[in-house]
Amino acid sequence: MSAAPDPSAQPVLRDQPEAGIARLTLNRPKAYNSLSVGLMAALQAELDAIKADRSVKAVIIAANGPGFCAGHDLKEVRANPGRQHYEALFRQCSMLMQSVIALPQPVIAQVHGIATAAGCQLVASCDLAVAAETARFATPGVNIGLFCSTPMVALSRNVARKHAMEMLLTGDMLPSSRAAEIGLVNRVVPEADLAVAALGLARQIAAKSPLTVKIGKEAFYRQLDMTLAQAYDYASRVMTENMLARDAEEGIDAFIQKREPKWEGR
Repeated sequence: MSAAPDPSAQPVLRDQPEAGIARLTLNRPKAYNSLSVGLMAALQAELDAIKADRSVKAVIIAANGPGFCAGHDLKEVRANPGRQHYEALFRQCSMLMQSVIALPQPVIAQVHGIATAAGCQLVASCDLAVAAETARFATPGVNIGLFCSTPMVALSRNVARKHAMEMLLTGDMLPSSRAAEIGLVNRVVPEADLAVAALGLARQIAAKSPLTVKIGKEAFYRQLDMTLAQAYDYASRVMTENMLARDAEEGIDAFIQKREPKWEGR
């Protein structure tokens, strides 16, 4: 009989704090949860599983140890020099970040400690982010001769151009209060309240129609790169299809009848 796997050796832990909510916890605390190839593969596997799990309505990405995520594992990177490894590494990371956005369920980053480089990229890739007052954010690659070009993609789609360029060109650490001001995070709370705040936000989302949330999340990202006219044309088609869904009929009827809706996810 084989021994049960040691949770401390798993790079990503999954639990269910409440019905409808999945929490994925980055679990390389001694390495500040740096994105090793193994951690990224484990996180990708969990997201792929959640994508097909209709019981999951919202996802929280949290982390163990002193920080949320310090970016790529530079020791691992330097141990495997060469174009082929670098291309595979950044391809893997880019696909992971896109998987967060493509996930039907909203993803909330629960950030404490530091979120730097690709760790900041992960925060920016999540749909929402709740940060501790003590959390700090940076894209510091420029300080070590490696511009944060892939984190730049997510960062520049979250904050205004000049704010993104300032972070990328200086590499300076931003306190969570400043991260909230520029739109990188949604809410800042005392560190002791961080898990409760993230769970409360996930609970609020999980109470909505999962079909409506799925439709809305996909439409939000698709329309961003369209012209104004294209976006309105596309969104009008989405609204029409949404109106024909059973949950929309139920939601409107419940509003008119002053009762709580009963979602069916269809």
